Amino acid sequence: MVKLGPVRLAIAHINHAETGGTERILNEVARRLAERGHEVTILCRRRAVASHPGLQFVLLRGLALGSAWRMWAFAHDVERHVRDQRYDLVFALGKSYTHDVVRASGGCHATWIERRRRARGLSGHGHLGLKDRLALDIERRAYLPGAYRRVVVNSRLVGDDLQRRHGVPAHAIDVVPNGVDLDEFRPRPAEERGAWRRSVGLRDEDFAILFLGNGFERKGLARAIDAFAQLAGAHPRAVLVVVGRDSDQQRYEQRVEALRLGRRVRFLGPRSDPAASFAACDLHVMPTWYDSFGFTLLEAMACGVPVVATDGAGAAELMDDGRHGAVVPWDASATRLADALASWCEPGRAVAASAAVRTRAESYGFDTTMARLVALLEKVATESRTACGAGA
Repeated sequence: MVKLGPVRLAIAHINHAETGGTERILNEVARRLAERGHEVTILCRRRAVASHPGLQFVLLRGLALGSAWRMWAFAHDVERHVRDQRYDLVFALGKSYTHDVVRASGGCHATWIERRRRARGLSGHGHLGLKDRLALDIERRAYLPGAYRRVVVNSRLVGDDLQRRHGVPAHAIDVVPNGVDLDEFRPRPAEERGAWRRSVGLRDEDFAILFLGNGFERKGLARAIDAFAQLAGAHPRAVLVVVGRDSDQQRYEQRVEALRLGRRVRFLGPRSDPAASFAACDLHVMPTWYDSFGFTLLEAMACGVPVVATDGAGAAELMDDGRHGAVVPWDASATRLADALASWCEPGRAVAASAAVRTRAESYGFDTTMARLVALLEKVATESRTACGAGA
């Protein structure tokens, strides 16, 4: 392939921020492209500090009331802006439908809706709110034939879903898993682990099972609590540690109280030290019903901590069941989850698996996965410019 020098790219995402999984990928990709000499413009509705001084921003703030209409307005504004510009490539990170390359950051919204209803014990599609209806329409437009050149997914879970729901051909899909910072998320010395455990009231002999994440319902905390209640009697050293934020936390605390679990379940709230939290615990549980990837799964593995997860997390594809933890169906019962947890509470098993778990995570370092994504974008952009030049 002939190198054509710097290209002009736009990256579209409604929210440019310094925190958040998709936002981090946005910042890293933009920075790396700018460092390679490309002209990069970020299209967003609101922005934070740029990850590189050479980045440009276009704020698209079409008048809209409420989050649903803001989402819709942004998708429309991106379409209008791109139509009037000459970009070599437009890279979208979800919730818009005008792009050359689209990354299905959150997976399929239709699947998310269906599984949410099933997790709540509801049947059928039910009545959809305005935001869900608009999100589904944006998604439908995003994957129409001719609307994209490449589709990037962070798991086969999402890629298979896009083929089934929207007819995206397999040859147009690139699987690029999310990466993990291997320097930040790493096994810690015993002294460091012990200090963290003591700071939250854990004893050295406790077997700490960590649930970490915001949005307790989607990530399956209710099922984790019910499963823990079933194994607590047979494993008196086990403690469930909950780290994260949820506006409905009181409901989960009441569930713990009703199950008479007392101090066996600890709610620590949001913390600024997720890496230390993982490294100080013995096992991570992630019983989500749908997560296109699930950063915490890979972060735990990078810390040498086995994971018990559902196949509703795309990152579960990176695990070997029985070697790096356990993988159960996304709709598994609390009893089946309890059995999986119990098998990893056996003395010494988690410690014995730690090295293999860390080794697997090392294949998915953030630098490696971001380099793959940047290379893909450069390839599509130069192909686009070549095609335009040939037709001139």
